[in-house]
Amino acid sequence: VQLQASGGGSVQAGGSLRLSCAASGPSLNKNMAWFRQAPGKKREFVSAIAESGGRTYYADSVKGRFTISRDNAKNTMYLQMNSLKPEDTAVYYCAATWKSMSSWSGAYDYWGQGTQVTVSS
Repeated sequence: VQLQASGGGSVQAGGSLRLSCAASGPSLNKNMAWFRQAPGKKREFVSAIAESGGRTYYADSVKGRFTISRDNAKNTMYLQMNSLKPEDTAVYYCAATWKSMSSWSGAYDYWGQGTQVTVSS
């Protein structure tokens, strides 16, 4: 399974971006998630979505601002990010797992290469 993240960029605080994660390979129906890693910090959980798209889970820091979704027909997961803040600046990674949906990065078997999001004040 290969994951390809895209959609990052530079925006001003209050702006929006939409990240995409395109999946390829066999048996693509998995629980998926977004994580992020800022310079000098550990990778942190952002959001997760069940394989059916029926359940979602968000970190408190992004709840109400970010929306995770997926289109299984297109093998693609999305992260709509609104009201961006400078503290959202990080490399964003998409991930997939055969296991239960989790906020723990160790639960994920497959990772994309990351896409940079920079939010200026």
